[in-house]
Amino acid sequence: MRAAVIKSPGEVAVETVDDPTPASGEVVVEVAACGLCGTDLHILEGEFAPSLPVIPGHEFAGQVVARHANTLGVSEGDRVAVDPSLYCHQCHYCRIGHNNLCQRWGAIGVTVSGGAAQYVAVPAANCVRLPDHIETADATLIEPLSCAVRGYDVLRSQLGSHVLIYGAGTMGLMMLELAKRVGAVSVDLVDVNPDRLVVARQLGSSNAVTSADQLERPFGWELVVDATGNERAIQDGLGRVAPAGTFLQFGVAAYAARATIEPYKIYNQEITITGAMAVLHSYERAAELFAAGILDPRVFITDRLPLERYAEALDTFRAGKGLKTQVLP
Repeated sequence: MRAAVIKSPGEVAVETVDDPTPASGEVVVEVAACGLCGTDLHILEGEFAPSLPVIPGHEFAGQVVARHANTLGVSEGDRVAVDPSLYCHQCHYCRIGHNNLCQRWGAIGVTVSGGAAQYVAVPAANCVRLPDHIETADATLIEPLSCAVRGYDVLRSQLGSHVLIYGAGTMGLMMLELAKRVGAVSVDLVDVNPDRLVVARQLGSSNAVTSADQLERPFGWELVVDATGNERAIQDGLGRVAPAGTFLQFGVAAYAARATIEPYKIYNQEITITGAMAVLHSYERAAELFAAGILDPRVFITDRLPLERYAEALDTFRAGKGLKTQVLP
């Protein structure tokens, strides 16, 4: 089969590799589409170097074409979206319910072969069947949506909050869509890309601007979300949190990124600083939200390229063009 392979830091190629075969408890999925995200760039840059070489792709959906004889719950012909999370279920954090912090954490497309290929072997337990009205390729959006759902699980947001989101890419806009449904009074977005601000307005943001200085909220925002991973945005956002408010680090920052905090202000104003890491008990709910129409795939999926152009797809994503970029094996 054909697959994209990140061979070493900075080196990616599309080449012919062996077809996967399902182990006990596994199925093989013929991939309809695979989305790209910031994690793929981090892998390419060598931040998960022990995993290389690896076939990337953790946002994907397709059709089951083979299953191991001992595999239950999924049948050949089923159309599925796949939760990429791989947990050991034995370590301290798995045993206390924080599987996303697993000490042996892994993920399809990060530590083992992923969906940027014609076929991929996955645990049947990670598969979610798609209803008839959902296009298979569109269902790649379920994985990033499940991360956004996890973000709101961490927040336990209160009704009546004013929300400020840095980043109007796919994840920032998903956080916008969820914020509107959990009772936010206003949702403001900041992004340096004017095209993305147009989409934010289209989706109903209260304001969409290139700098938070253009907004008037003298007491700050009850919830500030960074969906960029950019240290300048993070630093700015930390200073915009209202007393008794919360800052959520949601974007994936580089290991070397740094921001300065004021411990006295955190104490004196009872500010909460928290994070949300990947997926935790949120994939099934994201699939249900997606099936209910919380997102319009025609808005979120802006670029679809053949798998052979995977390197170009990465460049498109890195350049901030459009929103979600997919490759189609």
